[in-house]
Amino acid sequence: MAELQMLLEEDIPAGRRALLDSFTNLERVAEYCESNYVQSADKERALEETKCYTTQSLASVAYYINTLANNMLQMLDIQASQLRRMESSVNHISQVKNQRH
Repeated sequence: MAELQMLLEEDIPAGRRALLDSFTNLERVAEYCESNYVQSADKERALEETKCYTTQSLASVAYYINTLANNMLQMLDIQASQLRRMESSVNHISQVKNQRH
């Protein structure tokens, strides 16, 4: 139960914030790269720098997506387990009730 609460209150919101921050950072990187390319005398070097920033930025986003997806799957697994336990309890109560009548 504590694990689910931690996922719901901390890990998943933090992952979502990280993705939103990544969106903002990607916009900044794109603006910088565009500006750098336009202003640069060495276009090839500017393009290579853009490729590096793009690769790093996309890898970062992929990491955050993977982390958030794993946390979501873990949350769903925990909830599914809880539902199975509740279903088992309900079935047990139903069987006990039917045996009495």
